[in-house]
Amino acid sequence: MKLVCSQSELSSSLQLVSRAVASRPTHPVLANVLLTADAGTGRLSLTGFDLSLGIQTSISASVETSGAITLPARLFGEIVSRLSSDSPITLNCAEGSEQVELTSLSGSYQMRGMPADDFPDLPLVQSGTPIRLEAEALVKGLRATLFASSGDEAKQLLTGVHLGLDPAGLECAATDGHRLAVLRLAHATASGQNEAEEPFAVTVPARSLRELERLLSGRQSEEPLSLFCDRGQVVFLWSDQVLTSRSLDGTYPNYRQLIPESFTRTINLERRALVSALERVAVLADQHNNVVKLSAEPATGQILIQADAQDVGSGSEGLAATIEGEAIQIAFNVRYLLDGLKAMACDRVLLQCNAPTTPAILTPAEGDQFTYLVMPVQIRS
Repeated sequence: MKLVCSQSELSSSLQLVSRAVASRPTHPVLANVLLTADAGTGRLSLTGFDLSLGIQTSISASVETSGAITLPARLFGEIVSRLSSDSPITLNCAEGSEQVELTSLSGSYQMRGMPADDFPDLPLVQSGTPIRLEAEALVKGLRATLFASSGDEAKQLLTGVHLGLDPAGLECAATDGHRLAVLRLAHATASGQNEAEEPFAVTVPARSLRELERLLSGRQSEEPLSLFCDRGQVVFLWSDQVLTSRSLDGTYPNYRQLIPESFTRTINLERRALVSALERVAVLADQHNNVVKLSAEPATGQILIQADAQDVGSGSEGLAATIEGEAIQIAFNVRYLLDGLKAMACDRVLLQCNAPTTPAILTPAEGDQFTYLVMPVQIRS
């Protein structure tokens, strides 16, 4: 294998695929990235795979001889990132050898690799018709829901985001048992898709989707993304990049039935002012159990936000609000409230609830079909 490529392109591609390299590999080759040079296409392909998440990308290169080898991801990445960006990089590996020579204007480095045959194949399911999604819509859906997925491996299914597609559009949902974020996107499929397609649903680990969101955000492209799903594997193809992930087994909870159909109280607030007030009060709430109390008084047209950290201090802020329904005092984990509010991009937000012990809903006052459900904290008066 012999090729010449750009230092900056190689470095950024290595950073990308290294995110799928196992930190504690079960087999030595899983600590490596796979390099495949193709003289026919003039491309160098890079792959990282830890058996559950795989990332593949390719860059243009002047390939003299085709070939493939795996190199230690960390060492290779660190050397390439420190080489001068003014000089192209030459990679040379003699046929049948595992020694790779890296040459740049500043010097040359030798590295020991492992045969490409030892590297596991990426599970590229590309059978059946792909689902074509607008990359921008998917990024929006992931940003609005990823934060609400569970970090508890015991709740395996809840550590993912549920993607559901029907003729009406794409729905992304995530819950950790204490809160639920759902974003409905009406125009998520690429034009030309069959509107009457079968409804489709899959739950993908949040870790894989975080990498997908990073991948899609890192590059501007109008190109739609293709999604294939088969036998416990999902594959996302986009421009010259591939991300494969296992899907999570099991039936995702029917989250729709958790959302109350009607509310007796609705509070309309300015979102930014609410976020600022909660962040200030959170300084005290964080000292003790993270709880903030919200008291809505229709008579005064104000909502009072309070935190009481025993033996440390207490704080309260008042905010103007449009309140429909009777007065109420309700408490929440301040971190959950802030996460949901920061996932919105609207000016005004509606907080709807029925009682201090039943689920409350945060939604944008207009626009987005985003629903954020959060369970109140019971307070002993």
